[in-house]
Amino acid sequence: MMKSRLVWCAVLLLGMFQPARAGDAAFTQFIASLWPEAKEQGVSRAAFETETRGLEPDYKLPDLLLPGRPATGAPAQAEFVQVPADYIKDASIARLAAHGQKLIQQYRPALAEIERRFGVPGQIVLAIWGRETDFGRYALPYDALRVLATQAYVGRRKDQYRTEFIMALKMLSDGVVTRRDLRASWGGAVGLTQFLPSEYYKHGGDLDGDGKVDLWHSVPDALGSAAKQLANKGWQSGLRWAYEVKPPANVDCTMGVPEVKKPIGDWLRAGFVPVRGQRLSAAEQQQPASLLQPEGIYGPAFLTTANYFVIKEYNFSDLYVLFVGHLADRMSSQAGFATPWSASQQLRSKDVEAMQKGLTRLGLYADKLDGKAGMQTRAALGTFQKRAGLKVDCWPSETVLQAINAAR
Repeated sequence: MMKSRLVWCAVLLLGMFQPARAGDAAFTQFIASLWPEAKEQGVSRAAFETETRGLEPDYKLPDLLLPGRPATGAPAQAEFVQVPADYIKDASIARLAAHGQKLIQQYRPALAEIERRFGVPGQIVLAIWGRETDFGRYALPYDALRVLATQAYVGRRKDQYRTEFIMALKMLSDGVVTRRDLRASWGGAVGLTQFLPSEYYKHGGDLDGDGKVDLWHSVPDALGSAAKQLANKGWQSGLRWAYEVKPPANVDCTMGVPEVKKPIGDWLRAGFVPVRGQRLSAAEQQQPASLLQPEGIYGPAFLTTANYFVIKEYNFSDLYVLFVGHLADRMSSQAGFATPWSASQQLRSKDVEAMQKGLTRLGLYADKLDGKAGMQTRAALGTFQKRAGLKVDCWPSETVLQAINAAR
């Protein structure tokens, strides 16, 4: 009996000295401090008290900066840690495309209205729905309010999530959604097509005509709101998102950045050839486009139009846009990419960030140090390869990282 009492006392004492206790008290104080901002956005005092009562942070979320602990990183964000072949799996695309073809028939009137009103093809918004929540079959795992509060408190982008947390409170206060239905990804996006709360108020649309915008239960509203968001961000009706091309043998992969933009016809005259003998009209050839080589000189290459970058504003990842655009195409055609993906390995985020730091030190890179091997990073490492007399492939590898670290 005495032994069990001693064990119980030890457990109590251990609990009293857990650092999370003090952190949670500070978290509670932080949340309370947001009331003036919430009030300014129209959140009622009753809703604020009800929804924040007992709210606790979730320190297991990715992308946090916790005092005294290593950054948690963002391991769940597949767009930035998987090679293209793993992220854009043909079997997954085929499965979603087959279901998407059925949904085209099921929601034909709504999709026609979406295209009439916003100029966005139905296949594009269906592909976004398929990528985001598997056409509503994927159950979002997190309490959105808890996610947004945690990210506002100790996330890498505190100011952004502070706003999103308050907008989520506004959604609850306005009766837009119940707390039970306000589920989210680890990044705090909600609904069938994954909107941040502020995006709901900017781009939400009532397509089914019932007088409310419901991104959780109304497929027409969710798809219409996704289309409205794309339209608000500059979607051009009748313009393809990208064209897959076969580049010339002497292609300079360092040109693969948005700033290098010229009419598609100029790219064709420079030796880029549309795959499968596709012929482009005179109007298409006049459209400005940028070169995208997601795997450097390996794997498929694309000429990306303005609409490519509009989709990228929905999710800032080239692989995400390629997934959505390709899935939309596959709802009309069975053809996959003409050129297969080649890369079998992707550098870890911390190694890509080390590469970015090295390229910054050498004056070749001036973008974010985010551990993501995007267009600017690939072009900068290609420029380094040129300078160092290495093979210019614009693909982040351990060999190139070592060379960058050794360079002075």
